[in-house]
Amino acid sequence: MENVKFILVCLAIFAGLFLLALWFEKLLVKERKKLSDTHYITYTALLSAMAGVLMLLEIPLFFAPSFYKLDLSELPVLICTFYLGPVAGVVSELLKVVIKLILKGTSTAFVGDFANFAVGCSFVLPASILYHSRPSRRRAIMGLALGTLVMTVFGSAFNAVYLLPKFSALFGMPLDAIVAMGTKVNGAITSVSTLVLFAVVPFNLLKGVVVSLLTMLLYKRISPLLHLGDDKKKERKAAHPSK
Repeated sequence: MENVKFILVCLAIFAGLFLLALWFEKLLVKERKKLSDTHYITYTALLSAMAGVLMLLEIPLFFAPSFYKLDLSELPVLICTFYLGPVAGVVSELLKVVIKLILKGTSTAFVGDFANFAVGCSFVLPASILYHSRPSRRRAIMGLALGTLVMTVFGSAFNAVYLLPKFSALFGMPLDAIVAMGTKVNGAITSVSTLVLFAVVPFNLLKGVVVSLLTMLLYKRISPLLHLGDDKKKERKAAHPSK
């Protein structure tokens, strides 16, 4: 029953995030209709595959228990969502987790994988929505800052209220044992709330800042490559206006 409830929660959150992204995309993204479905699907799949591979490369953190590891999988997802819109960002978040599960499986009873998706969306969606409201470098920076803030607040609260208790229930590890893993790396961690304060909060802040900086460094440089297909399509339309 616990597994069934967990699956239903996962599906409900994915559906909610997808519908939210779809609503904002229809409201904000004016260029989506100019891209062919093939173009859209190809780039989403390509960037999702990159994100799935990056999700396998986990960096342990000295201030957090071993089950909190930094990965840079949000980097291709952000590039995807800045280019294609909020829906592509949510879909890419889901696909990268599926790819990671196929390649490596799970070591956290799927809770960590679900957390990566949900908390990742809390970073990607605000950044994408703010950027697409008026695309510019300034809006991209503001979006990434907002995404980092939202991810830090939401990720921390979500860990405390749902993810850590659910991990305890599905993985069969008492919450006290989970807190004790935190105590080993930081003596100030003595409860779930201090675990969140001294491990989850800095973890999300660090991830947001690092991925944001890398996104700003890379997106402008690869943007011309992404838009090559756009230019070719415009040329075909100009040559064959009836098509």
